[in-house]
Amino acid sequence: MTSQRIPQGFLITTAVAATAVLLTACGSSQAQPQGSTAPGTDSPSANSSPSASPAVPSASQSPASLPTTGSAGPSRCKAASLSAATDATGGGAAGSVYMSLTLTNNGTEPCLLKGFPGVSLTADANGEPIGAPATRDESTPVADVLLAPGQGGKAVLRYTHAENYPDCTLTPAAGYRVYPPEDTASLFLPQPTQACSNAAIELLTIGAFQPA
Repeated sequence: MTSQRIPQGFLITTAVAATAVLLTACGSSQAQPQGSTAPGTDSPSANSSPSASPAVPSASQSPASLPTTGSAGPSRCKAASLSAATDATGGGAAGSVYMSLTLTNNGTEPCLLKGFPGVSLTADANGEPIGAPATRDESTPVADVLLAPGQGGKAVLRYTHAENYPDCTLTPAAGYRVYPPEDTASLFLPQPTQACSNAAIELLTIGAFQPA
């Protein structure tokens, strides 16, 4: 058999070419595109571009979503500018007397009388309340009662005779202390009657103010 001899120069060239192919393949497998994310996470890489800033509405945009401030309207009626009176023409039933409690605006500006007054029997103009204060009669709904100067609003006040209760412990009262709605000051309405010192007995009920 005749052997063939491979030239030495051809072997060296072939080895160099194979080495170059291996280096090229390794370099390609290790390179990653710039800006890619790490596998299995949602976190951006350090080379990613920053997110855009949120848009700021321009001055020409309509502020439809912003709260608007309306007019303040009339202020609440306060004791300092009111006077109180009662009218017992409402009659009575089952030992009770129904009265119209009227608060009149003595000020120079309109005011709003809305809700239930606080009412109690008292020994005198500066005395402490006697017995239980008036409970609310909510059969009549609350209304906005706008009082011009000189006008009044009325609420139905019922007084049950103290003598109807054996365990009352009768106590003389000089009249009624009246707190306008949403006010911490009060008015004194002289009207002598009998009260019960027993606070468990409720002699008074009061309704919401209505136009007079």
